[in-house]
Amino acid sequence: MRPFTYERATSAAAAVKTAAETPNAKFIAGGTNLLDLMKLEIEHPAHLIDVGRLPLAGIEDTAQGGLRIGAMATNSHVAADARVRAHYPVLTQAIVAGGSGQLRNKATTGGNLMQRTRCAYFYDTTKPCNKRQPGAGCGALEGLNRNSAIFGASHACIATHPSDMGVALAALNAAVETLSPSGQARSFPIIELHRLPGETPEVETHLIPGELITAVVLPPPPKGGQVYRKVRDRASYAAGLASVAVAGGNVALGAVAHKPWRAVDAEAALASGASPAEAIAAELANASNNGHNGFKINLVSRLVPAAIAEAREQGRGA
Repeated sequence: MRPFTYERATSAAAAVKTAAETPNAKFIAGGTNLLDLMKLEIEHPAHLIDVGRLPLAGIEDTAQGGLRIGAMATNSHVAADARVRAHYPVLTQAIVAGGSGQLRNKATTGGNLMQRTRCAYFYDTTKPCNKRQPGAGCGALEGLNRNSAIFGASHACIATHPSDMGVALAALNAAVETLSPSGQARSFPIIELHRLPGETPEVETHLIPGELITAVVLPPPPKGGQVYRKVRDRASYAAGLASVAVAGGNVALGAVAHKPWRAVDAEAALASGASPAEAIAAELANASNNGHNGFKINLVSRLVPAAIAEAREQGRGA
């Protein structure tokens, strides 16, 4: 473990100011991802700013009929909230599908969105990884890439984003609220939070340095059923191979791209009257096969229609 300094933030404004003024500073809340990366010599923060005790853990009704979920709300708290379970069941299902109960008790809403890839080449410091060391190359391109992306990848990186919660939030048209070091608050769609790898896979979000996620805002629940389905090699302690969140006519995919992937081509096909199988075929027309991950294309082609059918059945019974 490398030496670092630590402070407990007294306010969100103070936290972002310190982050902007202190070289190589990182926010920490639950620490379920960052601490592991520090132990593995992947992350080397010089200063940690603990934001976990800031008063940003509440879940509140909005005037528009949705919910505002504080960035420090734990995954367990969000999944168990009666309003989430009743009106946004896809979010509860997605959160419960990710990690263990112990991790969900510590992991926060903001931290979940900011977690880094589980790519084996990223985690192995003896292997080349552009995300960990820009310019080193991508070992997964010609290596063991069974879990790699089928959408949005580049020659520089084919890693996937591990969040389950983010997939559900993408399908629900959630927005992210942030606070910048200048004191400016902003809000934007969650699908704009993460970047595709392009030539700079080490830059993973559109947040500016020192910007802090303060909340996630859910609009009123969409009409129709909601379903989250995830496939993995075993029931626990295993990353997803592919997942899907269906919320009304919205479809988002997980473990298939550098970010939660909104299946806009599939949604457009469904809106035009296509069958679920035809709709996901339209989305998969742009999927890429890197060798060992080609099975994901067939997996997604079966997973998504089943989830859409289940959501439609729920919608008819509502």
